This record gives sequence, structure tokens and C-alpha cells, in this order.
Amino acid sequence: MEVEVKLRLPDSSSHQKLSNLLSPFHTKTFFQENIFFDSANSDLSSNLAALRLRFYDLDSYCVLSLKAKPFISDGIARIQEHEEPIDPLIGRACVADPSRFASVESKILKRVREEYGIEGDGLMCLGGFRNVRAVYQWNGLKLELDETKFDFGICYEIECESADPENAKKSLEGLLRENGIRYSYSEVSKFAVFRSGKLP
Repeated sequence: MEVEVKLRLPDSSSHQKLSNLLSPFHTKTFFQENIFFDSANSDLSSNLAALRLRFYDLDSYCVLSLKAKPFISDGIARIQEHEEPIDPLIGRACVADPSRFASVESKILKRVREEYGIEGDGLMCLGGFRNVRAVYQWNGLKLELDETKFDFGICYEIECESADPENAKKSLEGLLRENGIRYSYSEVSKFAVFRSGKLP
């Protein structure tokens, strides 16, 4: 179970202000491309699940993930997550031709087959979005500041995965309020925003 604090920032100026504020605590920045897959009958999304390939930094690394049963309330998101690294070349081949998943050895794809009844050659590509993720170590917390680029616009969000999300949220909200940075609780996942075709 992945548990994250997720706070949405209203615009690029709020994102830039927070980026500047956190700059002394910056550890790395990732350029991510997220591509999603489902069956023609939407067997995954109709069961609140999402199958994703995430490419990092121009295909230097790739991760296959299955997320299921998301729940988000008051800025805290909980979701079941299963991840596996995959060769980026194989990942790209599957994006170009999703039937290639049928020849990939993967516990996640086995789960997709057994739990959702989707064979590897029964997947289709839904498209996706790009994300620039800056990572910071601040006040004992790992913060991830996202600029997410959809075909229909850009979203800004700060996330913090934590075993103690209530206290992490309190610290993060304090930082934002003290520095006059507007925010709201994220109400939907980036995948849900992508599927809706419009910014929240």
C-alpha cells in the first residue's frame, strides 16, 4: 500500500515559488514519461486499476506498475501498488505494439491475466503524459514537486510518501502557509485527470 500526501498547486508561479524555497534541499530531478494500457473493454479502469509503463530520463530506466483501489481524502492518497523494472527497449517495443506484452515475463502481467482476465496480447495503449519531478529532502521528509504536462494543459502538485501521513501533511501545509503559497488538497490522481481529458 502506497500512502502519500498530495497537495495541488494552482499555477506555475506557486510551483516556481516553492521550487525556489526548496532549492537548498534539492537532491535530483527526473524527466518521466507515463504510458497506460488497458483492454478494449476497459477491464482495468472499470475495476479501479491502472497498468503503467514509466520511462525515466530519456529511456535510461523503465518501470512497469499496476496500481489498484485508489482512495484519496483530505490530501492523503492510498493505493495498492506493485512495481517491476523492465528493459526500456522492451518497454518501448510494447508501447509501439502492446501485443508484445504477451512475450514479457512479469509477475504484474501474470496478475493482470489472473485477476482481470486480460491476456498480454489483449492490451491496448491509452497514451499518457509527461512529468518533471524534482526531489527534495526537507525536514526528514522526501518531497516530490511535479509539473505534469497533459495534452490539454499543465498541473502542479507536491507529494510526500510517508508512514505517518497526517504529520507529514501538517509539516508541508505549515511550510506552504508560512511562505504564502496557495494550495488545495488533490482530489483525483494524475491518471484520473488524464482519463477525464481536462484539468481539475
